[in-house]
Amino acid sequence: MSPAHKARFHMMAKPTSFHCNLKCDYCFYLEKEDTFSPATDPRTNYMGDGTLKRYVRDYIRSQDSDEIDFAWQGGEPTLAGLDFYKQVVKYQQQYAEGKRITNSFQTNAIAINKQWAEFFAEHQFLIGVSIDGIAEVHDKYRISVNGRPTFERVKHAIELLKSHGVEFNTLTVINDQNWHQGRETYRALKALGSQHLQFIPIVELQPQCQSIQKGHYVPAGASEELELAPFSVPAHGYGRFMADVFDEWIKEDVGQVFVRMFDSILATWLGYPASVCVQSRECGQAMVIEANGDVYSCDHYVYPANKLGNISQTNIATLATSKQQRRFGSAKSAKLTQRCQQCDFHALCFGGCPKHRIETVADERHKHNYLCASYQQIFRHTAPAMHLMAQEIQRGGHAANVMPLLAGMPA
Repeated sequence: MSPAHKARFHMMAKPTSFHCNLKCDYCFYLEKEDTFSPATDPRTNYMGDGTLKRYVRDYIRSQDSDEIDFAWQGGEPTLAGLDFYKQVVKYQQQYAEGKRITNSFQTNAIAINKQWAEFFAEHQFLIGVSIDGIAEVHDKYRISVNGRPTFERVKHAIELLKSHGVEFNTLTVINDQNWHQGRETYRALKALGSQHLQFIPIVELQPQCQSIQKGHYVPAGASEELELAPFSVPAHGYGRFMADVFDEWIKEDVGQVFVRMFDSILATWLGYPASVCVQSRECGQAMVIEANGDVYSCDHYVYPANKLGNISQTNIATLATSKQQRRFGSAKSAKLTQRCQQCDFHALCFGGCPKHRIETVADERHKHNYLCASYQQIFRHTAPAMHLMAQEIQRGGHAANVMPLLAGMPA
């Protein structure tokens, strides 16, 4: 492929598909077990060497960048085994062609031991650890397949990563148990040593309120009553949580602790594109490759209608830049309620994640985002500080310089 035909996009690889060594109640990907109809041997759903080699080679060649990041997710990616990732590194070195290759790895950390930690350290993998901060909250939903709590095991894995000098960040799910504990959760994650934090709201409908029609995911219809899964965050809860986190972070941690959503909001205040997909104008830049080489538009849309093709038959870049994927991406801005388009914060989120557009609004053609109230609260609550930080940066200073100023401002 010539440089003129290359594009920038990101791919999340799921080498073990939906397979996991935990059984988290709120996991949206476990349902793919029904989608992919696994054979008797579960390893049939794991990425084979031929698919891996083709993926590594073609992904590197498709990118118009000198630095290329491979993202490994699941399910649980450690189930592929350490030898699988040793082969990953070999193929990356074989096909790098002078480009810098990095790897990020999202894991529940249950299987991480000394050997894994040594490998991650040697090859400078960035590890994302899924942990819900507070032990009681974590152990409510993040349980092993035999029903046992996992917090202490994850905490031990984090200590192991730290002792080996492995860079890590944390991913925390905001649900019905912790939406009112933002400050406590933030402090708990800091105590674990996390300096890069990501908070993800969980919003899932009960099975009877969603369906697959002609391959498309379809939430509850206009005449149906919206019924959320019990673990879902309340509509206002994500906003409350993030506002509480912000109030704690802004006191003394700016420039020392990095919260992904706050970084993204500040970027938009400075005129840069958002770094978080839910804030972007369009979707479609973060695709998924399943274990068998199938590529989908997004990991929240692994449905038949969103399958772009398979890398054994079509080049990755061709799939990523296809008309089908462009339509998927542009639909985010094209299918907005009038209420959303007229919102003061429209340019900060562009309607949020389309998967969360489940609310029916009278006289509106499209559905509205369930978390709208939360996003409005987050943007409104952070605005004064973001304004000051943006001004400081534009003057050549650092965002952290505003902390003393904010300390003197009335609450």
